[in-house]
Amino acid sequence: MFKTTLKLTTALAFCVVAGAVTAETYGPYPITVKGYEGDKANSVSYSGQIARHALHDSLKKAAGKGDGGANAAEVEAMLLAFFNGSDADLDIMAPASKDGYPVKQATVNAISKGKNISGKFYDGAMPAWPGDVTGKEAVLHMIKHTAQSNGGFDAENGMDWGQLISKYTMGAMMYNQAVDNYLDEKLEADNKPNNKPYKDGAYYTGKEHSWDEAFGYWGGPAHTLSLSPEQAYGIAKQKDLAAADSNGDGVVDLKSEHVFGPAYYAAGADKGGTKTTNYMHTIMQAFVDGRKLITSANGEALTDAQRAELKGYAATIESEWEKVLAEATFKYAGSVYKDISKMGSLEGEELAKAYRNYAKHWGELKGFAMALQTGKNNLGKTAVDLNRLIGYGPVTLDNTYVTGVDADGNFLRDRRMTWSDYQLNMLNVQQVLVDTFGIESRANDALADLEGLAGKLNSEASAETD
Repeated sequence: MFKTTLKLTTALAFCVVAGAVTAETYGPYPITVKGYEGDKANSVSYSGQIARHALHDSLKKAAGKGDGGANAAEVEAMLLAFFNGSDADLDIMAPASKDGYPVKQATVNAISKGKNISGKFYDGAMPAWPGDVTGKEAVLHMIKHTAQSNGGFDAENGMDWGQLISKYTMGAMMYNQAVDNYLDEKLEADNKPNNKPYKDGAYYTGKEHSWDEAFGYWGGPAHTLSLSPEQAYGIAKQKDLAAADSNGDGVVDLKSEHVFGPAYYAAGADKGGTKTTNYMHTIMQAFVDGRKLITSANGEALTDAQRAELKGYAATIESEWEKVLAEATFKYAGSVYKDISKMGSLEGEELAKAYRNYAKHWGELKGFAMALQTGKNNLGKTAVDLNRLIGYGPVTLDNTYVTGVDADGNFLRDRRMTWSDYQLNMLNVQQVLVDTFGIESRANDALADLEGLAGKLNSEASAETD
């Protein structure tokens, strides 16, 4: 950990002295596979992961296409095409070119062919979702309901399907694949060894490509170390072409220049809250240092010492990435808390608009809480606490909330909760996250209200039983 921190500090200092353009990039790295006779000169390859980011972003965009049921079959087919992949070359719905931000690739196959989300999706138990389901069954249930919704919004149950699916997938595909596959078992000596190509004819070694694939799921551009969190955030929002276009060709290459989900939320945590964190650069530097270490082996099997160092970089990536997810969960618990306070004084159209924002923030909260439960660590009681406090659905306008599903997958809402009680749940969510993960950015921190609200509710409960 000390070595990673030292290298990061040195790299950032170099950026300040010599200018951002001199910061280290992720590649190019030379070909080290023994006996390779092709024409490739750069061993870096993670285009498959970028294609999956495009599938994910497009899936989220497509979630808003429903008209309330009449086009449900059409929308479901579209959603499943992005989730399961398609024989057809799918148009990229997001991130797509717009004024001031031209994107080089317009179709998924222009990035990488034959890719899908479903084959890389976490499929262990997912107790955070009703129905005793696996991780993949949970998202398929979401997709079915999304297709039947109006613009991706289910007012009755308080669900914003695009947000919920997107944030969950950032864990169940990107995070899970990176930390519980490529940076886990594939770092063992006998799994994808460095003295053999990743597969027959490949121009990269087993360890080179395994590390690259993990990096691809992270979603940061190759020149992340030259970017401030504010710049990375602007790129993700497609508002900063100058920062994105590192090679100056006038277009954004999704393979190496755009900022996708996980890296975007790392940048968001760094630029918001207490502004004391450095998640984005810490994770990026660990990826760069790990890849340089693998390259330095020059196509030979990694020694035990090299693999131990590599596992140290992987541990940094995993712990910081987990904190990024926890920070996002914390942030949106605070948003839900604030939304409830706001709705208490509204009515009519203003209340409807505020309720829509509340559902959006709840979808982000729930999705990230589910994402946290897809890594290599068993969260145990922390997961149980989060699932109970957040629930299967938010408290809705009639104070009911989703408690389960029937045999046909329809939601049941057979209990009620006051807004104040649910606000207390949100504060307790924030406390659980601080206690468990030691997060420091803490955007939308409302914990100062915890003692007062808990005392108020206890007093009210006591008065009712007198």
